Amino acid sequence: MATVLVSKNFDLPSDALWASWADFGNVYTWHPFVEKSRLVEGTDGKVRVGTRRQCDLVDGKNWVREEIVAMDEGRQLKIDMYDGTMPIKAALATITIAALSKNRTRVDVRMDFQPKFGILGRLMAPLMKRQFTNMFTELLAANGRYVNKLAQGTTAGNFANAQLLAGH
Repeated sequence: MATVLVSKNFDLPSDALWASWADFGNVYTWHPFVEKSRLVEGTDGKVRVGTRRQCDLVDGKNWVREEIVAMDEGRQLKIDMYDGTMPIKAALATITIAALSKNRTRVDVRMDFQPKFGILGRLMAPLMKRQFTNMFTELLAANGRYVNKLAQGTTAGNFANAQLLAGH
């Protein structure tokens, strides 16, 4: 398996960042590469281990299905990419949110993946790692912009309520 790790520090409280990642079915609202996302059949709408979603990508052709396989509320999500049109045989993304202080947080996005296509896939892995590194860098920047926008005029304590009122 190949591994990619991208980290970013934010001048935001950890609960505000967690709320954006935990809104699992609505990742399209801030994810720069997802056109639309939705929880899939058999998911009751509660975000927990076993919750599944489908993300349709902005290219209009590709999609992925993902499932939360582990969750430490407020701290970490592990997401298995179990189906899709991407050239990936297996992938496990781990999003870790660590409060550094009251209003400073580090978010790590790590993905362990195995490309499809056997030996050809193994040869493609270094290129894929560079592409994923760039994508995750953009993803974290977009997440920070989204949370900053939602948090303007709200306090960290009522961020989730403001998010619900905004329809997210």
